[in-house]
Amino acid sequence: MRQERIRMLKDGERKNGPVVYWMSRDQRAHDNWALHYAQEMASRSKVPLGVVFCLVPDFLEACIRQYGFMLKGLRETEEFLKDKKISFLLLKGLPFNTLPKFAHQHGISALVTDFDPLRIKTEWKRKVAKQIDVPFFEVDAHNIIPCWHASPKQEFAAYTFRPKVKRILDDFLEPFPQLKKHSIPWKIKHAPTDWSDALKSLKVNREVEEIEWIKPGEREGKKILKNFIKNKLSNYEKSRNDPNRDAQSDLSPYLHFGQLSAQRIALEVLNNDTQDQNRGAFLEELIVRRELADNYCYYNADYDNFQGFPDWAKKSLNEHRKDKREYVYTYEQFEKGKTHDELWNAAQKQMVKTGKMHGYMRMYWAKKILEWTESPEQAQKIAVDLNDKYELDGRDPNGYTGIAWSIGGVHDRAWFNRPIFGKIRFMSAGGARSKFNVKDYILKMDTL
Repeated sequence: MRQERIRMLKDGERKNGPVVYWMSRDQRAHDNWALHYAQEMASRSKVPLGVVFCLVPDFLEACIRQYGFMLKGLRETEEFLKDKKISFLLLKGLPFNTLPKFAHQHGISALVTDFDPLRIKTEWKRKVAKQIDVPFFEVDAHNIIPCWHASPKQEFAAYTFRPKVKRILDDFLEPFPQLKKHSIPWKIKHAPTDWSDALKSLKVNREVEEIEWIKPGEREGKKILKNFIKNKLSNYEKSRNDPNRDAQSDLSPYLHFGQLSAQRIALEVLNNDTQDQNRGAFLEELIVRRELADNYCYYNADYDNFQGFPDWAKKSLNEHRKDKREYVYTYEQFEKGKTHDELWNAAQKQMVKTGKMHGYMRMYWAKKILEWTESPEQAQKIAVDLNDKYELDGRDPNGYTGIAWSIGGVHDRAWFNRPIFGKIRFMSAGGARSKFNVKDYILKMDTL
C-alpha cells in the first residue's frame, strides 16, 4: 500500500491492545485500504483487529430510504468480516460520545478511520482525537488518489485538476491485496448485531420509503458493475446524456455508501476491451469529476452555501438579485412537483419515487430552482434539502458540488450575462428537447 494514502491525525501512547478500524464512509470488507492498513498494523503487532461502525440517529436528515440501504449493506459487511475472523460492532450514537469510551474500555492500541471531506465528519474526528491517547490514523480509501495528495489546494476547474490526476494515476491504480483471515481473533463479548432492531429503532423520516429497484451491498454492487460493463459501457459516450436510455451505470449509491471501491470499478473498466472513448468518458466521471468534488468539499468549508461560490459568480449573482422572476415557488411546491414546467416536475418525480435522478436532469433541475426562487441562497438550500432527502446518494460531495456548479458556477466559467442567472451557465427546456425526446421522458415519469 502506498504510504501517501495514510496520514496520522494524532500520535499517542503505543499500547499492546487491539487495533480498531472505525468504518464510516467506506462500508465494505473488500478492496478497502483503511481496513487493509488496520489489519497490517494488527498483524505486525500480533494483536486482535476489530471494526466499529457508529450508527448516528440523525445524520444530515437522512430518511429511512438511505438508512435502510446503508444498514442492509453493513449487515453483509459484517458477514464478510466474520468469515475473516474479524469482529464487527455496531455502536449507537455520535462517534465522539461512543468511540472514546469504547477505546478506553477495551484498551485499544490504535484507531484507524477512512477519509471524508465533509465538515461534520472532520469535526467528529477532531472531537474523537481529543479524547483518546493512542495513535489515530486516517486512510483515503474512497479516492483512487488520496485527496490531500492529488492537489494541495482547491482546484479552479476540471481542466486544472485533470493533468494532476493523469500524471500520477497509474502509480495509485495498484492491485488490491486479499483480506486475510485474522490470526488473532478478538474474544470480545458482545451480542450479534440485531439489524432489524437497529432499523426499527431509528427515529427518522419514514415517509420517504425505501426503494426496491436496486439492492444494497457489495454482492449486488458487483452485479450492477458487471452488467454495466457487459451491456452499457460500449455505448456510454453517445447515450449517457439521454434520460430515456438506460445508459448510466447506476453505481452512485454503491460509491456513496462505500459498498464498492471506485478503484475496483476503474480496474475492471480498464481491463475491458471497450473502445477507448467510452472507457475514457466513464473514467472521466468516475475519477476526475468525482475526485474533484472531494477536492472542493475538502478545501472549501462553504461547499454547501453561497460563500463557497467563486468571486465572479457571487458578484454576478449579487448584481441580479432584484431581477423580476416570472415564477416563484415555495419549497413545498418544488417538493410536490407543482411547477409550470412538466419537464422539471418529471425530474422531481423521478427523484422522489426512485431515489435517483438522471445526471443531465439534475443539472437542469437545480438551475431552474435558481430561476424560480427569490435568491441564490434560497435556491441552494432548497436544492440541497431536496437532494439529501430523496436521493440515495445525497449528503455527498458529488451532490454539493453539482448543486454549486449549477447555481454558483463552481468549476465552470463565466457565460453571457442574462437576467437572474447573471453569468452563470443557463439551461432551458428547449436545449433539453434538442438532446432527447422530452415528451417520452415526461410520460415515462408519469407512469412511476
